[in-house]
Amino acid sequence: MNYTELGKTGIKVSRICAGCMSYGRASEDFHLWTLPQEETTKMVAHALDLGVNFFDTANCYAHGTSEEFLGNALRAVGVKREDVIIASKVYFNDGKLSRSAIEREIAGTLTRLGTDYLDLYQIHRFDYDTPVEETMSALDALVKSGKVRALGASAMYGYQFHNLQIVAEQNGLTKFSTLQNHYNLLYREDERELIPVAEQYGVSRMPYSPLAGGHLTHPEWDSGTKRDTTDKILHRKYDREKENNIAIVKRVEELASRRGVTMSEIALAWHFAKGVAAPIVGATNARHFDDAVKSVDIELSCEEVAFLEEPYRAHEISGAVPRPSRSAIGTGNV
Repeated sequence: MNYTELGKTGIKVSRICAGCMSYGRASEDFHLWTLPQEETTKMVAHALDLGVNFFDTANCYAHGTSEEFLGNALRAVGVKREDVIIASKVYFNDGKLSRSAIEREIAGTLTRLGTDYLDLYQIHRFDYDTPVEETMSALDALVKSGKVRALGASAMYGYQFHNLQIVAEQNGLTKFSTLQNHYNLLYREDERELIPVAEQYGVSRMPYSPLAGGHLTHPEWDSGTKRDTTDKILHRKYDREKENNIAIVKRVEELASRRGVTMSEIALAWHFAKGVAAPIVGATNARHFDDAVKSVDIELSCEEVAFLEEPYRAHEISGAVPRPSRSAIGTGNV
Protein backbone atom coordinates (compact mmCIF):
# COMPACT_ATOMS: atom_id res chain seq x y z
CA MET A 1 0.00 0.00 0.00
CA ASN A 2 1.14 3.52 -0.77
CA TYR A 3 0.35 6.50 1.44
CA THR A 4 -0.15 10.21 0.90
CA GLU A 5 -0.72 13.38 2.92
CA LEU A 6 -4.13 15.02 3.24
CA GLY A 7 -3.54 18.56 1.99
CA LYS A 8 -0.87 20.10 4.20
CA THR A 9 -2.16 18.57 7.42
CA GLY A 10 0.63 16.10 8.07
CA ILE A 11 -2.02 13.35 8.21
CA LYS A 12 -0.82 10.31 6.24
CA VAL A 13 -3.49 8.11 4.70
CA SER A 14 -3.58 5.03 2.51
CA ARG A 15 -4.26 5.69 -1.17
CA ILE A 16 -7.49 3.73 -0.72
CA CYS A 17 -10.11 4.95 1.73
CA ALA A 18 -12.62 2.43 3.10
CA GLY A 19 -16.12 3.82 2.67
CA CYS A 20 -18.39 2.86 5.55
CA MET A 21 -21.81 3.62 4.08
CA SER A 22 -21.84 -0.14 3.42
CA TYR A 23 -21.89 -0.85 7.17
CA GLY A 24 -24.62 -0.43 9.73
CA ARG A 25 -28.11 -1.61 10.55
CA ALA A 26 -30.12 -2.18 7.36
CA SER A 27 -33.44 -0.36 7.06
CA GLU A 28 -36.14 0.46 4.54
CA ASP A 29 -35.57 4.21 4.92
CA PHE A 30 -31.80 4.08 4.40
CA HIS A 31 -30.24 1.03 2.73
CA LEU A 32 -31.20 -2.65 2.79
CA TRP A 33 -27.78 -3.85 1.62
CA THR A 34 -25.59 -2.73 4.53
CA LEU A 35 -23.53 -5.30 6.46
CA PRO A 36 -24.26 -6.29 10.08
CA GLN A 37 -21.65 -5.86 12.84
CA GLU A 38 -19.92 -9.24 12.43
CA GLU A 39 -19.45 -8.79 8.69
CA THR A 40 -18.41 -5.16 9.17
CA THR A 41 -15.69 -6.24 11.59
CA LYS A 42 -14.39 -8.80 9.07
CA MET A 43 -14.25 -6.19 6.32
CA VAL A 44 -12.48 -3.64 8.53
CA ALA A 45 -9.96 -6.28 9.62
CA HIS A 46 -9.29 -7.26 6.00
CA ALA A 47 -8.80 -3.63 4.98
CA LEU A 48 -6.30 -3.13 7.80
CA ASP A 49 -4.44 -6.30 6.79
CA LEU A 50 -4.05 -4.83 3.30
CA GLY A 51 -2.58 -1.61 4.68
CA VAL A 52 -5.72 0.53 4.47
CA ASN A 53 -5.71 2.93 7.43
CA PHE A 54 -8.33 5.45 6.24
CA PHE A 55 -12.04 5.02 7.06
CA ASP A 56 -14.85 7.37 6.03
CA THR A 57 -18.32 7.40 7.56
CA ALA A 58 -21.06 9.94 8.38
CA ASN A 59 -23.52 10.75 11.14
CA CYS A 60 -26.43 9.87 8.84
CA TYR A 61 -25.19 6.54 7.45
CA ALA A 62 -27.56 3.81 8.59
CA HIS A 63 -28.98 6.34 11.07
CA GLY A 64 -25.69 6.56 12.97
CA THR A 65 -25.09 2.82 13.22
CA SER A 66 -22.33 2.99 10.59
CA GLU A 67 -20.29 5.04 13.05
CA GLU A 68 -21.17 2.61 15.85
CA PHE A 69 -20.23 -0.45 13.79
CA LEU A 70 -16.95 1.12 12.64
CA GLY A 71 -15.97 2.04 16.19
CA ASN A 72 -16.87 -1.44 17.43
CA ALA A 73 -14.90 -3.06 14.60
CA LEU A 74 -11.75 -1.03 15.23
CA ARG A 75 -11.82 -1.93 18.91
CA ALA A 76 -12.54 -5.59 18.16
CA VAL A 77 -9.48 -5.97 15.92
CA GLY A 78 -7.30 -4.23 18.49
CA VAL A 79 -5.83 -1.51 16.28
CA LYS A 80 -4.36 1.49 18.09
CA ARG A 81 -6.36 4.70 17.65
CA GLU A 82 -3.30 6.60 16.42
CA ASP A 83 -2.77 4.02 13.67
CA VAL A 84 -6.07 4.71 11.89
CA ILE A 85 -7.49 7.83 10.26
CA ILE A 86 -11.21 8.28 10.86
CA ALA A 87 -13.36 10.72 8.90
CA SER A 88 -17.03 11.56 9.39
CA LYS A 89 -19.52 14.19 8.23
CA VAL A 90 -22.25 16.60 9.28
CA TYR A 91 -25.22 18.18 7.43
CA PHE A 92 -28.06 15.65 7.05
CA ASN A 93 -29.39 16.44 10.52
CA ASP A 94 -31.54 19.01 12.28
CA GLY A 95 -29.98 22.44 11.85
CA LYS A 96 -27.68 21.29 9.05
CA LEU A 97 -24.47 23.37 9.47
CA SER A 98 -25.55 25.81 12.18
CA ARG A 99 -23.21 26.22 15.15
CA SER A 100 -25.59 24.43 17.50
CA ALA A 101 -26.05 21.55 15.07
CA ILE A 102 -22.31 21.11 14.53
CA GLU A 103 -21.63 21.13 18.28
CA ARG A 104 -24.42 18.61 18.89
CA GLU A 105 -23.52 16.32 16.00
CA ILE A 106 -19.78 16.11 16.70
CA ALA A 107 -20.61 15.00 20.24
CA GLY A 108 -22.87 12.25 18.91
CA THR A 109 -20.35 11.15 16.31
CA LEU A 110 -17.51 10.87 18.83
CA THR A 111 -19.73 8.91 21.22
CA ARG A 112 -20.86 6.46 18.53
CA LEU A 113 -17.30 5.93 17.30
CA GLY A 114 -15.96 5.61 20.84
CA THR A 115 -13.16 8.12 20.34
CA ASP A 116 -12.36 11.57 21.68
CA TYR A 117 -11.30 13.07 18.36
CA LEU A 118 -11.79 12.82 14.60
CA ASP A 119 -8.93 13.03 12.14
CA LEU A 120 -11.17 14.59 9.49
CA TYR A 121 -14.58 16.27 9.82
CA GLN A 122 -16.42 17.09 6.61
CA ILE A 123 -19.48 19.12 5.73
CA HIS A 124 -21.68 16.76 3.76
CA ARG A 125 -23.32 19.45 1.61
CA PHE A 126 -23.59 23.25 1.38
CA ASP A 127 -26.10 24.85 3.77
CA TYR A 128 -28.10 27.71 2.24
CA ASP A 129 -29.79 28.43 5.58
CA THR A 130 -26.71 29.18 7.71
CA PRO A 131 -24.22 32.04 7.19
CA VAL A 132 -20.93 30.57 6.00
CA GLU A 133 -19.10 32.60 8.68
CA GLU A 134 -21.07 30.77 11.36
CA THR A 135 -20.30 27.36 9.87
CA MET A 136 -16.58 28.00 9.36
CA SER A 137 -16.22 29.51 12.84
CA ALA A 138 -17.94 26.52 14.46
CA LEU A 139 -15.73 24.09 12.55
CA ASP A 140 -12.61 26.07 13.43
CA ALA A 141 -13.55 25.87 17.12
CA LEU A 142 -13.58 22.07 16.87
CA VAL A 143 -10.05 22.09 15.48
CA LYS A 144 -8.81 24.47 18.17
CA SER A 145 -10.44 22.35 20.89
CA GLY A 146 -8.71 19.20 19.66
CA LYS A 147 -11.91 17.38 18.78
CA VAL A 148 -11.01 17.49 15.08
CA ARG A 149 -7.60 17.46 13.39
CA ALA A 150 -8.58 18.65 9.90
CA LEU A 151 -11.60 19.82 7.91
CA GLY A 152 -13.07 18.72 4.60
CA ALA A 153 -16.04 19.41 2.34
CA SER A 154 -18.19 17.18 0.16
CA ALA A 155 -20.42 17.71 -2.88
CA MET A 156 -21.21 21.33 -3.74
CA TYR A 157 -20.69 23.90 -6.49
CA GLY A 158 -17.28 25.34 -7.22
CA TYR A 159 -18.20 28.90 -6.21
CA GLN A 160 -19.49 27.63 -2.87
CA PHE A 161 -16.28 25.81 -2.03
CA HIS A 162 -14.29 28.88 -3.10
CA ASN A 163 -16.40 31.21 -0.94
CA LEU A 164 -16.03 28.97 2.11
CA GLN A 165 -12.25 28.95 1.72
CA ILE A 166 -12.19 32.74 1.27
CA VAL A 167 -14.23 33.27 4.46
CA ALA A 168 -11.81 31.04 6.36
CA GLU A 169 -8.81 32.94 4.98
CA GLN A 170 -10.24 36.37 5.72
CA ASN A 171 -11.14 35.47 9.29
CA GLY A 172 -8.08 33.44 10.24
CA LEU A 173 -10.09 30.22 10.43
CA THR A 174 -9.14 26.67 9.49
CA LYS A 175 -9.57 26.01 5.77
CA PHE A 176 -10.70 22.77 4.17
CA SER A 177 -7.90 20.32 3.40
CA THR A 178 -9.96 17.73 1.55
CA LEU A 179 -12.77 17.50 -0.98
CA GLN A 180 -15.07 14.47 -1.15
CA ASN A 181 -17.08 14.99 -4.32
CA HIS A 182 -19.01 12.78 -6.72
CA TYR A 183 -16.48 11.74 -9.34
CA ASN A 184 -15.91 8.73 -11.59
CA LEU A 185 -15.69 7.81 -15.27
CA LEU A 186 -19.49 8.04 -15.55
CA TYR A 187 -19.75 11.43 -13.81
CA ARG A 188 -17.13 14.11 -14.47
CA GLU A 189 -19.05 17.39 -14.22
CA ASP A 190 -16.87 18.68 -11.36
CA GLU A 191 -13.93 18.92 -13.75
CA ARG A 192 -15.46 22.21 -14.92
CA GLU A 193 -15.12 24.27 -11.72
CA LEU A 194 -15.07 22.42 -8.38
CA ILE A 195 -11.93 20.35 -9.00
CA PRO A 196 -9.91 23.32 -10.35
CA VAL A 197 -10.83 25.30 -7.21
CA ALA A 198 -9.71 22.39 -5.02
CA GLU A 199 -6.43 22.20 -6.91
CA GLN A 200 -5.97 25.97 -6.52
CA TYR A 201 -6.08 25.52 -2.74
CA GLY A 202 -3.88 22.41 -2.65
CA VAL A 203 -6.80 20.34 -1.37
CA SER A 204 -6.60 16.53 -1.45
CA ARG A 205 -9.41 14.88 -3.36
CA MET A 206 -11.10 11.75 -2.02
CA PRO A 207 -14.12 11.19 -4.28
CA TYR A 208 -17.13 9.14 -3.32
CA SER A 209 -18.68 6.59 -5.68
CA PRO A 210 -15.40 6.10 -7.62
CA LEU A 211 -16.81 2.92 -9.14
CA ALA A 212 -20.23 4.43 -9.88
CA GLY A 213 -22.00 2.20 -7.40
CA GLY A 214 -20.50 -0.91 -9.00
CA HIS A 215 -21.39 -0.07 -12.61
CA LEU A 216 -17.69 0.19 -13.48
CA THR A 217 -16.86 -3.24 -12.04
CA HIS A 218 -18.81 -5.51 -14.41
CA PRO A 219 -19.84 -5.41 -18.10
CA GLU A 220 -23.57 -5.85 -17.43
CA TRP A 221 -25.50 -2.73 -16.47
CA ASP A 222 -27.79 -4.58 -14.03
CA SER A 223 -25.83 -6.81 -11.65
CA GLY A 224 -28.78 -8.31 -9.76
CA THR A 225 -27.17 -7.65 -6.39
CA LYS A 226 -29.24 -6.58 -3.40
CA ARG A 227 -27.93 -3.04 -3.80
CA ASP A 228 -28.73 -2.98 -7.51
CA THR A 229 -32.31 -4.09 -6.91
CA THR A 230 -33.04 -1.87 -3.89
CA ASP A 231 -30.90 1.29 -4.16
CA LYS A 232 -33.17 3.90 -5.78
CA ILE A 233 -30.53 6.65 -5.38
CA LEU A 234 -28.05 4.60 -7.40
CA HIS A 235 -30.53 4.32 -10.27
CA ARG A 236 -31.33 8.05 -10.17
CA LYS A 237 -27.62 8.86 -10.43
CA TYR A 238 -26.78 6.76 -13.45
CA ASP A 239 -29.80 5.34 -15.28
CA ARG A 240 -30.86 8.60 -16.95
CA GLU A 241 -27.58 8.61 -18.96
CA LYS A 242 -27.58 4.85 -19.35
CA GLU A 243 -26.76 4.69 -23.07
CA ASN A 244 -23.71 6.94 -22.75
CA ASN A 245 -22.64 5.25 -19.52
CA ILE A 246 -22.77 1.78 -21.05
CA ALA A 247 -20.42 2.96 -23.82
CA ILE A 248 -17.91 4.02 -21.15
CA VAL A 249 -18.32 0.75 -19.24
CA LYS A 250 -17.43 -1.12 -22.43
CA ARG A 251 -14.22 0.91 -22.71
CA VAL A 252 -13.32 -0.07 -19.14
CA GLU A 253 -14.05 -3.71 -19.92
CA GLU A 254 -11.89 -3.60 -23.07
CA LEU A 255 -8.92 -1.97 -21.36
CA ALA A 256 -9.16 -4.34 -18.38
CA SER A 257 -9.08 -7.30 -20.76
CA ARG A 258 -6.14 -5.81 -22.61
CA ARG A 259 -4.25 -5.26 -19.34
CA GLY A 260 -5.24 -8.58 -17.79
CA VAL A 261 -6.75 -6.96 -14.69
CA THR A 262 -10.24 -6.41 -13.31
CA MET A 263 -12.53 -3.60 -14.41
CA SER A 264 -12.49 -2.09 -10.92
CA GLU A 265 -8.69 -1.92 -11.01
CA ILE A 266 -8.84 0.08 -14.25
CA ALA A 267 -11.64 2.37 -13.01
CA LEU A 268 -9.71 3.16 -9.83
CA ALA A 269 -6.36 3.52 -11.61
CA TRP A 270 -8.03 6.25 -13.70
CA HIS A 271 -8.57 8.21 -10.47
CA PHE A 272 -4.88 8.13 -9.65
CA ALA A 273 -4.08 9.29 -13.17
CA LYS A 274 -6.42 12.25 -12.50
CA GLY A 275 -4.59 13.31 -9.33
CA VAL A 276 -6.96 11.81 -6.76
CA ALA A 277 -5.40 11.20 -3.33
CA ALA A 278 -7.63 8.39 -2.07
CA PRO A 279 -10.87 7.23 -3.72
CA ILE A 280 -13.47 5.99 -1.25
CA VAL A 281 -14.24 2.33 -1.87
CA GLY A 282 -17.33 0.88 -0.24
CA ALA A 283 -16.63 -2.84 -0.01
CA THR A 284 -19.06 -5.58 0.99
CA ASN A 285 -16.77 -8.39 -0.17
CA ALA A 286 -13.07 -8.95 0.60
CA ARG A 287 -12.16 -9.06 -3.07
CA HIS A 288 -13.46 -5.50 -3.48
CA PHE A 289 -10.66 -4.32 -1.21
CA ASP A 290 -8.19 -6.70 -2.87
CA ASP A 291 -8.86 -5.20 -6.30
CA ALA A 292 -8.82 -1.66 -4.90
CA VAL A 293 -5.39 -2.13 -3.35
CA LYS A 294 -4.01 -3.61 -6.58
CA SER A 295 -5.18 -0.54 -8.51
CA VAL A 296 -2.74 1.68 -6.61
CA ASP A 297 0.17 0.16 -8.56
CA ILE A 298 -1.41 0.50 -12.01
CA GLU A 299 -0.22 3.42 -14.10
CA LEU A 300 -2.37 4.33 -17.08
CA SER A 301 -0.81 6.03 -20.08
CA CYS A 302 -2.19 9.29 -21.46
CA GLU A 303 -3.53 7.31 -24.39
CA GLU A 304 -5.33 4.87 -22.10
CA VAL A 305 -6.88 7.71 -20.10
CA ALA A 306 -8.07 9.35 -23.32
CA PHE A 307 -9.51 6.01 -24.49
CA LEU A 308 -11.57 5.71 -21.31
CA GLU A 309 -12.77 9.30 -21.34
CA GLU A 310 -13.55 9.81 -25.04
CA PRO A 311 -17.21 8.64 -25.03
CA TYR A 312 -18.25 10.90 -22.13
CA ARG A 313 -21.02 13.41 -22.69
CA ALA A 314 -22.18 16.16 -20.30
CA HIS A 315 -24.49 14.97 -17.51
CA GLU A 316 -26.97 16.70 -15.24
CA ILE A 317 -25.49 17.79 -11.90
CA SER A 318 -25.66 15.05 -9.28
CA GLY A 319 -24.56 15.54 -5.68
CA ALA A 320 -24.53 19.31 -5.14
CA VAL A 321 -27.70 20.75 -3.58
CA PRO A 322 -29.37 23.21 -6.00
CA ARG A 323 -30.02 26.77 -4.86
CA PRO A 324 -33.64 27.08 -3.62
CA SER A 325 -35.94 28.91 -6.03
CA ARG A 326 -37.13 32.37 -4.98
CA SER A 327 -40.70 31.09 -4.74
CA ALA A 328 -39.58 28.40 -2.27
CA ILE A 329 -37.56 30.68 0.02
CA GLY A 330 -39.46 31.41 3.20
CA THR A 331 -42.42 29.20 2.27
CA GLY A 332 -41.30 26.04 4.02
CA ASN A 333 -41.11 24.27 0.64
CA VAL A 334 -37.31 24.20 0.28
